[in-house]
Amino acid sequence: MAYQSFKEYIDALDEAGELIRVNEPVATELEITELADRQMKSPGGGKALLFEKPTINGEVSPFPVAINTMGSWKRMAMSLRADSVDAVAKELGALMKAKPPTSMRETMKLLGTAMDLRHAKPKSVKSGPCKEVIHKVERSESSVESWPAAPDWISPSTLNPQPSTLLNLPILKCWPLDGGRFITLPCVVTRDPDTGDRNLGMYRMQVYDGQSTGMHWQLQKVAARHGRRYYEKGERMPVAVFLGGDPVFPFAATAPLPDGLDEFLLAGYLRKKSVELVKCETNDLEVPANADFVIEGYVDPVEPLRDEGPFGDHTGYYTLPEPYPVFHITAITHRIDAIYPATIVGIPPMEDFYMGGASVKLFLPIFQMNFPEIVDIALPAEGVFHNLVFVSIKKTYPMQAYKIMHGLWGMGQMMFSKYIVVVDDDVNVHNTSEVLFRLCANTDPQRDSIFTKGPSDVLDHATSEIASGSKLGIDATKKMPGEGFKRPWPPLIKMDAAVKAKVEKLFNP
Repeated sequence: MAYQSFKEYIDALDEAGELIRVNEPVATELEITELADRQMKSPGGGKALLFEKPTINGEVSPFPVAINTMGSWKRMAMSLRADSVDAVAKELGALMKAKPPTSMRETMKLLGTAMDLRHAKPKSVKSGPCKEVIHKVERSESSVESWPAAPDWISPSTLNPQPSTLLNLPILKCWPLDGGRFITLPCVVTRDPDTGDRNLGMYRMQVYDGQSTGMHWQLQKVAARHGRRYYEKGERMPVAVFLGGDPVFPFAATAPLPDGLDEFLLAGYLRKKSVELVKCETNDLEVPANADFVIEGYVDPVEPLRDEGPFGDHTGYYTLPEPYPVFHITAITHRIDAIYPATIVGIPPMEDFYMGGASVKLFLPIFQMNFPEIVDIALPAEGVFHNLVFVSIKKTYPMQAYKIMHGLWGMGQMMFSKYIVVVDDDVNVHNTSEVLFRLCANTDPQRDSIFTKGPSDVLDHATSEIASGSKLGIDATKKMPGEGFKRPWPPLIKMDAAVKAKVEKLFNP
């Protein structure tokens, strides 16, 4: 059954022994990051943390901060209400490969799948817990640059006569050189002005003042494409941001879905229950009714871009200031018992490794539909998502590894992959040591490498130009005739199976 609230998920983590409650006051400025980073770098991702008394400039916030809530394979599976991420991937893979039934048994199985899919489509509702407290934000001419000593939240179901700002939320300053405080788990809702298609993405938001933030949607992102159309039309772009609710939402927001496919469909399928959406107070966008916080606003196409950053990023380095659109806030609503969800990124391993790894597992069947020879894909933590990709294939013809490299570079966010290493199907790509052994043993650097050019992650500080760079593919598979290899290929050293069985019986009775 789907989680009805983020608090319900936090309680489930607590019951499972996956949560550490921190009762002492801890500063949202750097201190929460230091404690969270220690957990994320612990074996297996450590534990989730709930800071019950986070402080803003020394004053305790009424809203707890939860962090590292998906930073292990167990917690990632719990967020999906599953026994394991692999089990969800298997179920989704079976759906992708579904064929017309040829027997009553197959018919019943397909009907069962159809029953699951009935939950995928989101449905609109009139109201929800995210509107238990409503603040209409009054626009001020001057920016509020300092964080207030105490929050100014009001009683439920009324409008605040005084301006309410972002400065009331326990938003983190993550790293020492960060340009300010950043909302790090925002689920950002935008809409294509031409087609009406909705997109749910995740783009960090630097708080400029109480009523505005940066909106760091990179130029290849769907929301950026939506923004360009509003800029061309000269129309104000409505934007809605929500935090919390079902933990499946941030996962869906970061999932590599094709442009135009509603992420709330994926969320509904994964949670086995339709996502209930409620209309915003100040624009026509819809957000989950069970969200903890909703921040409504707009981007103005006539307004100049503003520098955003620096920010300690998932690359392990700071991304330096670059101009991005400004998000102006028109309303903030929230649950009475809201919990503020956060994450941090930095030198791996971090929480995002498990979220990215889960996406790879779930969407592997889609890759395999395009490239049936693919056995498995892994994105090692050291590669900070797409910098390094390991792929195993069942090789049947010469140059097949290069086909896979070029194919992957042409698929969605895989275009950002700097290094792709292709190995044979007997290699466990999730064992980095095993892949590196084959890389070193099975390649001649000049013969088995290929350089090409393409789009790069705008966060990559190593490229000579922003968003443009080179890529390296390495064929670490066993070479075939026709691939420039003229010598016999030696067998891999393996012990005789009968001897292994005998020794196993002798020493492990």
